[in-house]
Amino acid sequence: MGMKAAAIEHKTMPGLQKKRKERSRRHNMKRLIVSALVLALACVLGQGTVLAADSGKEFKFGLLLVGPANDHGWSQAHFEAAQQIEKEIPGTKLIYIDKVNPADRPGITIPMLVDDLVSKGAQLIIGNSDDMKDGMREAAMMHPETYFLHISGDDALKKDSAANLSNLMGRMEYGKMMAGFAAAMTSKTGKIGYLGPLINAETRRLTASAFLGARYAWTQVLHKPAKDLKFKVSWIGFWFNIPGVTSDPTLVTKQFLDGGYDVVLSGIDTTEALVVAGQQRKNGKSAWAIPYDYKDACAEAPDACLGVPYFNWLPGYKKFITEAKEGKWKKQFVWLGPDWQDINNPETSSIGFSEGPALSPEARKELAAFVKGLADGSINLFTGPLNFQDGSVFLKKGETATDQQIWNLPALLEGMEGASK
Repeated sequence: MGMKAAAIEHKTMPGLQKKRKERSRRHNMKRLIVSALVLALACVLGQGTVLAADSGKEFKFGLLLVGPANDHGWSQAHFEAAQQIEKEIPGTKLIYIDKVNPADRPGITIPMLVDDLVSKGAQLIIGNSDDMKDGMREAAMMHPETYFLHISGDDALKKDSAANLSNLMGRMEYGKMMAGFAAAMTSKTGKIGYLGPLINAETRRLTASAFLGARYAWTQVLHKPAKDLKFKVSWIGFWFNIPGVTSDPTLVTKQFLDGGYDVVLSGIDTTEALVVAGQQRKNGKSAWAIPYDYKDACAEAPDACLGVPYFNWLPGYKKFITEAKEGKWKKQFVWLGPDWQDINNPETSSIGFSEGPALSPEARKELAAFVKGLADGSINLFTGPLNFQDGSVFLKKGETATDQQIWNLPALLEGMEGASK
């Protein structure tokens, strides 16, 4: 409503205007109560931290973490990148809430938490999990003056999505290819297990990437028959263990290792696969694991760790937070890959691979050659012929997958065992 129309309404309908002011007052009071309840719940249950707002003029950005800030995985990688932003971009201030999931915060919605962060001055809010998608959409519409960055979604590709909502993701497909390659170079049985979270397009494409990396090492480097490579996926049902809701990743890993699978790749946020493999190595068993997400994850059980493909969120965070702070924000979908000059450069590479202590010298040498091939394009694993599990054609011989085909991968690939839906 324009200024002129508002003035007319005030002049001719004072009773209605008074009622609307009272409704607005009650609505604001209700939102303040909800914010207070959210903060109280976090303090009483100890489920995460919400930093108090300062009175200065910092550019404050809020971070919603699906897991604990110290999970040695996905959420910790995000949290540490956000902390680094405070050091590298003057005038920025982090406000965060962790354990944002239905098990740790039953009945608490993303819009509720966003209301709380906005009330503390957050001008940009980052939601770091795919399952926050609906809540981030709703919150972006409720707060058009606030910037929103959703990790792993693709709303920004849709014309009718909110102008204040963007998406960021890393091209972990490369990291998973490296992980699969290291697994196949190490396995003595040719049986590789994959500990999967939940099933969606993201987890399908990452799991398939690990399989393709393993198959390449097995057939092209070790020159073994493809039929002798077993690659099985077991999905637990969420990004990390929720007792009584998901399958227990510790038990799933033990089942893999007891069944002759000697390398387990993790696709979940936490390090159970590596912990179990470390325990079994201490008992004299050949067992290795490759954790996920966080560059220092090998520290949990270094003797069993072949390496870790990890996300470095600093380059992406720096891009979006700088643009928002400088008033240059625009709706965009950004899918960042490794810096092939140095995949472990913390300032420039969004995807890295940290070689583990258990990776043999021979495997390290072959992995370096594999990475070089990925970097110069001489190796492209998403090239046909490739079929889906049911035998239907994904890519014809010589055909190369587009980004869209990889991003929206609808099923696992032929040669993989495990559910696709």
